[in-house]
Amino acid sequence: MNFTFASRTTQADDRSGVTHRALAWIAVCSAVFLASCAAPVATPRPAEPAPSSAVAPLPQAGPMPELVSEAGTPRDYRRDGATHLYGKNGGRIFKGQLPPLVHAVGVLAISIDSVGQVRNLYWMRAPSHAPDVVKEIERTVYAAAPFPAPACLASVTYTDTWLWDKSGNFQLDTLTEGQRNK
Repeated sequence: MNFTFASRTTQADDRSGVTHRALAWIAVCSAVFLASCAAPVATPRPAEPAPSSAVAPLPQAGPMPELVSEAGTPRDYRRDGATHLYGKNGGRIFKGQLPPLVHAVGVLAISIDSVGQVRNLYWMRAPSHAPDVVKEIERTVYAAAPFPAPACLASVTYTDTWLWDKSGNFQLDTLTEGQRNK
């Protein structure tokens, strides 16, 4: 017994041919793209100057910062910034726990550049009822510069809360000793 099969072209066969051609096209494009990524472009090197007997000194980018912070995040830097401010204002730090009601509370974001200089101050919550305190806090921050240079960060902006007593002394939330109940 011989069986013969009739050859019939269906719509499904036509689609599979289109699908195979599309896949082949995608494969070729992918191969070309990958080849272009793998082959480095040769660029001519500039001619090297003739060696001289004197070696030119390397240019200095500026003075190296005296204080350096190894903090990896703004939150870690916050402790270094607060410690620096306490060190520069030892006589103005409120000793012990603050009274239950303080004269002013302010939340200040401080931007420090790569060498420890203050770039910007941004009040997130200024004590608007005490403009003298706002001015004094800003003066205190600028006077404490340079801050520790953020070695692991190009620059840093950190936020701290200033707790200001009516005596003119303050604590920072990062290093606060807390508040009394009464």
